[in-house]
Amino acid sequence: MRIKKTDARARKWEFLKEATGESATSKALDRAADYYLRMHGDTTAVPQGKLIELMHAAKNRGSLTPEEIAEILDTDELPVRCEVSVDVGP
Repeated sequence: MRIKKTDARARKWEFLKEATGESATSKALDRAADYYLRMHGDTTAVPQGKLIELMHAAKNRGSLTPEEIAEILDTDELPVRCEVSVDVGP
């Protein structure tokens, strides 16, 4: 399969390599595709996506903490962590 490389795509691929930390465009595209499939779901490989799981959890629990959201959205392709910091005063 060949993908025509336009200026816009080349810029997008560079941004994607930067965001994923991958040095090769093919690896960055693979990582992004894996993440999309995992988030979206509704495929043979991933029947229920993380976003649907998040929506169901919010509906069932009424609300979610940032930690709970991070736990649901965390993936190998894009780790999600939550740190809560409280500071009072000057």
